[in-house]
Amino acid sequence: MGIHSDQWIRQKAKEHGMIEPFAGEQVRAAEDGSRVISYGVSSYGYDLRVSDEFKVFTNVFSTIVDPKGFDDKSFVNVKTAECIVPPNSFALARSVEYFRIPRHVLTVCLGKSTYARCGIIVNVTPFEPEWEGHVTLEISNTTPLPAKIYANEGLAQVLFFEAEEVCETSYADRGGKYQGQKGITIPRM
Repeated sequence: MGIHSDQWIRQKAKEHGMIEPFAGEQVRAAEDGSRVISYGVSSYGYDLRVSDEFKVFTNVFSTIVDPKGFDDKSFVNVKTAECIVPPNSFALARSVEYFRIPRHVLTVCLGKSTYARCGIIVNVTPFEPEWEGHVTLEISNTTPLPAKIYANEGLAQVLFFEAEEVCETSYADRGGKYQGQKGITIPRM
């Protein structure tokens, strides 16, 4: 299994519709020339963007966060160009891009250093072979200060690993519970 370069990513994105919308180059500025946190193809990965939809966790209703019985009162829904994540708090978001992972590929997604250096940790589980959907992004603010997340800009980098053999059972074959997810997807049982 090996990691792949920008050329491989461009080829697979075209062949498989692997990433839509797709930025074939690294984008560092908006159309008006203002600087953005980069997104698009990088040397050995793809920097995905965070959409303008967020679920910011709150303790207003004193609910318990339970993966087996997730309560919608655990968060507030926010649609904004700049999301403020409270100190020592957490938000869910989704990628702008919709991913379709080929059967012989596995990905790992890591937060971008621009946010990591501000105490923002982005957690995403691997995209398994033949998984598809918007990526639900878990954003933790580890600082004692409010933190700003910029919608439609880079948040995390996806690394693509191609297997030497095709897996026997893919995510699609198993009927994975997050297959084809659109929007921000809360825990499912």
